[in-house]
Amino acid sequence: MTDNLREIVLGVLAAGVTAALGWFARTYLWQRRLRRKQGFFGLPHHSECLLVVGRDAATTEWAVARNDVFALLELSALIKDCGANADVIPHDMTQQGFGERTEFCIGGPVSNRRTAAHLQSLLPGVAVNTDASPGPDRAAFTIGGERHLMEKGVSEHVLLARLTAGQREEVRPVFLCCGQSAVTNQAAARYLARHHTRLLRKYGASGDFCLLLKVVNSQAYGPDVVELVSDVTRAATAPPPPSASTSASSSASSSDTGGRRGSHRATS
Repeated sequence: MTDNLREIVLGVLAAGVTAALGWFARTYLWQRRLRRKQGFFGLPHHSECLLVVGRDAATTEWAVARNDVFALLELSALIKDCGANADVIPHDMTQQGFGERTEFCIGGPVSNRRTAAHLQSLLPGVAVNTDASPGPDRAAFTIGGERHLMEKGVSEHVLLARLTAGQREEVRPVFLCCGQSAVTNQAAARYLARHHTRLLRKYGASGDFCLLLKVVNSQAYGPDVVELVSDVTRAATAPPPPSASTSASSSASSSDTGGRRGSHRATS
């Protein structure tokens, strides 16, 4: 009887020790993953970040596109997981530098002035056609001399970038979701939320990147079907070639003389 009792007590103790060790191991791994996630997004506990949203380009009134609202929800859940707080502000009220607080900027240069500023300063190799008139070049991206056109509802592109301008590690990053349409902005935000672990492994906790994504058949599948076209970090962060700058200048001159065609191109 005594031997049986001893075995029972030892079994209970062993089970308790095993459970405690398992709990501590899971807690340690969870905290380690959380710290890495917080470092990647620049969102330590109780920190503040900005969600900069543009207006709906389809209306003259100040309104936020429905898919941009969904993008905000995707990012808000991610921010909450990091234990941080977010301020949602309109693009035309963000008159400050970057690096003090993590910033998530949603929308292209037409609907979001903040995006236009970031493209100019941080991604000089990217040109976005901002001409509002219908045509095959509408909202087209030109990156490193290669053009990426939009087929509305069929094939649309979006840039997903993490940018620090190569500054020190303590600088909080800017995350850019710059799409050819609102649904692509949501697709980029969802891609970031779902694949941040893989991006962290590939680029590190302080690495910059700029990815070109393609949203396929959004008229049927919404933002769910996303393909990674390529990593365009090197081309996007490099100054445009002189021929491209000359072309952009001549395009701007023709626009000033009465044409409506134009493009947003960064100048170094």
